[in-house]
Amino acid sequence: MHIERVAMIGTGTMGRLIALRTAQYGLPVTLHDSDPAALDRARAAIHDILSGWLAQGTLARIEIDEIEGRLRYAHDLASAVRDVDLVIEAIPERVDMKRALFSQLDELCRERAIIATNSSSIRVSYLEDATTRPENVANLHFYNPIWEIPMVEIGRGTKTDAETVDALTMYARTIALLPLHVQKESTGFIFNRVWRAIKKETLKVVASGVASFEDVDRAWMTMYHTPMGPFGKMDEIGLDVVKDIEEHYASESNDPSDLPPLILTDRVARGDLGMKTGRGFYTYPHPAWAQPDFLKPGSGE
Repeated sequence: MHIERVAMIGTGTMGRLIALRTAQYGLPVTLHDSDPAALDRARAAIHDILSGWLAQGTLARIEIDEIEGRLRYAHDLASAVRDVDLVIEAIPERVDMKRALFSQLDELCRERAIIATNSSSIRVSYLEDATTRPENVANLHFYNPIWEIPMVEIGRGTKTDAETVDALTMYARTIALLPLHVQKESTGFIFNRVWRAIKKETLKVVASGVASFEDVDRAWMTMYHTPMGPFGKMDEIGLDVVKDIEEHYASESNDPSDLPPLILTDRVARGDLGMKTGRGFYTYPHPAWAQPDFLKPGSGE
């Protein structure tokens, strides 16, 4: 099986970046979103990125035109997926929504087309039986920003076959991403399982009054020389997405201590979702963690 045509379902930040990366490396991509306004925003955002590359001299005009020529925007789901070899889903982290979509895709996609989820936490086995092709269902989890974190996790379900895994591995290499193979189903897969432990503990540290979220980020940034700390990263991901993921872990464990704390859920309830809304733990577009004095001695006092 060789992947030559791709469809991207869900055109939020991650969806449109996956589509752009795919088109940049030579494969035609059709983008679809159930919200027409979201599809329009994705088109505008991709145009802005390409315009920036042109202005910076990263790519020439002819290369930009070629990439744009590989991108198609479809309001109709059936039209978007009709002739593709791979469909990647990047809709909200809710099992019910994903299962409903996978059932639709199973009816609309051609035989043997791969249906993959970009989920960062949901096991493929929760989705595969929504289709009649579980051998062609897999996880394909990308990281944001995709140009700075050039890797993708490939996860099997209970029936995913070797041909599907091989095709996804080749696709990852085609778009210049390092394929990482999740050899056994695990909520959170590889990196996010580690990140979840960090995220959960940093939320607890702040929720229990041990430290401010700013000082947690200062500690992390100073220790590991990163441009932002865990709370800045959660803002970048989207606090609504973080909340959904934490609630999914809690539903699996049935452990109340796994539920997200009020310092997260209250912000989501207010609509303070992070970078995308201008306010989360920090205020954007000029968050405190990005200021020159954030890590200076005395800044935490």
